[in-house]
Amino acid sequence: MSPPLPLSSMLLALACCASPALAFDGYYQTKTPYAPQQDPATYAAPPAGFQPIFTQLVARHGSRGLTGMKGDAALYAMWKQAAAQDALTPLGRELGPDILALMQANALLGHGVAGIEQPGYGNLSQTGIEEHRQLAARLLARLPTLFAQVGQDAATAPRQLVTIHSGVDRARDSARFFTQSLLEHAPALAPLLYLPPAPAPYPQGRTPVPQPDGVNRFLLYAHKLAPHTDFVADRANPYATTYAASQAYQHYIRTKRLDTLMATPARQPAATKHARQVLERLFTPAFLAQFNGGATSYADTGSYTFTSADGKLTRTLKGSGKTAIRSMNAAATTLYQLYAIAAGMRHEVKADFSRYMPADDARYYASVADHEDFYKKGPSTTDSAGVTWRFAVALREDFFREVDALAKGDLRHAAKLRFTHAEMIIPLASAMGLQQALSPETSYSHADSPWRGQSVSPMAANMQWDVYRNGEGQLIVRLLYNEKETPFKPACDGARIAPGSVFYDYAGLKACYGHAAAQ
Repeated sequence: MSPPLPLSSMLLALACCASPALAFDGYYQTKTPYAPQQDPATYAAPPAGFQPIFTQLVARHGSRGLTGMKGDAALYAMWKQAAAQDALTPLGRELGPDILALMQANALLGHGVAGIEQPGYGNLSQTGIEEHRQLAARLLARLPTLFAQVGQDAATAPRQLVTIHSGVDRARDSARFFTQSLLEHAPALAPLLYLPPAPAPYPQGRTPVPQPDGVNRFLLYAHKLAPHTDFVADRANPYATTYAASQAYQHYIRTKRLDTLMATPARQPAATKHARQVLERLFTPAFLAQFNGGATSYADTGSYTFTSADGKLTRTLKGSGKTAIRSMNAAATTLYQLYAIAAGMRHEVKADFSRYMPADDARYYASVADHEDFYKKGPSTTDSAGVTWRFAVALREDFFREVDALAKGDLRHAAKLRFTHAEMIIPLASAMGLQQALSPETSYSHADSPWRGQSVSPMAANMQWDVYRNGEGQLIVRLLYNEKETPFKPACDGARIAPGSVFYDYAGLKACYGHAAAQ
């Protein structure tokens, strides 16, 4: 029999990894590096007689680099042209080398890091890796008796730690670094880690596209299901509704209606004001005036070769020319995007991009991004009929199905760990009823809405359900959103085990959400 997990080491991990409420206030929007939103020492104790029997989470990947050489190369092209025209301010002259340093860091990101298979754009940064390693340590520390028992029973009554991800490298790697941390803190759990086979065969009626074990695109990449990999022909298939909802969403994000909803900030005088405030610190007014009339643009063209400090990796990247900067507003927005991504790459990029993005302007561009994300990924409007989140209902139901199994006495799973993207975490919050849509007559604004990308889906954003059971078999559930005890939707208040409690009776909770357990 394996010895119990070392409880003292879990508590030490908790002390080391605990963080106060959000420590990042640089207006990085959904690129905000992760910090837990509640001090674990303040978590409510479960009621007398209840013991933890299961936990589950879904987490966004950790902090990452840019997803491709696009806006960075376009802004660098603009900078080079300004340099050639002697149209840079003293601060502006420093911008070009810093953009190039950021491009190099992204081109080589993950080089020399065990567990990163292909270095380059889109990978986790060291910050992102640590976000998931620490998230795992805090999970163990929050539920020490659960994992002590699971580890102790690993040989005689094994319970699985089911792990799934979207299949995209940064989600897969987040799962890997998370579970590595689990096993480093609790080695007895090692034989319990389980990656289930991917749903198959898909696309239906066509040549199957096999996915590796542990991948579930229907749950964790449902915003982007594609006919060539995920087509569902059988309407009775459990994923048919998700596939149809995904196609509806992908149609919606190409509509003029969404463009109209998202375009409001660009039509306001503040757009020109903030673009000038940002850019005139870097470029001469005469150079910026060349944008007038739309005759000037700068694209992500050119070829760049970068070599790692150890000389072991050289990469040459070529711009596609498809990303163009055609206005001052586009230039300033692109600079904001570099500023935001650099916040999670502090180990790889020493350049301080806050020099180029004053706090007042960063706040403005974060508000614009929030406006866009509210309509594109968030709850949007009441007349949108949930098109921005219905594809995440299957993910919500997967949480319920896991607890259904416990209610039937099936304890094969001790935990379920899922790793995904902001495009799933944000819709899931809507599917859970934690976010509210606006009427078509009301426009989203920071002044009137608490919705913020930095709190809805920072890097490594997560939702977790802790499940407890008493001697009579009653199950209760606590929801943690970014590790903060969070109420389920208001309509479920009647399922709380006591007024104001963070614990909900599971039978009442599933009735509130209209979940019907499979027979």
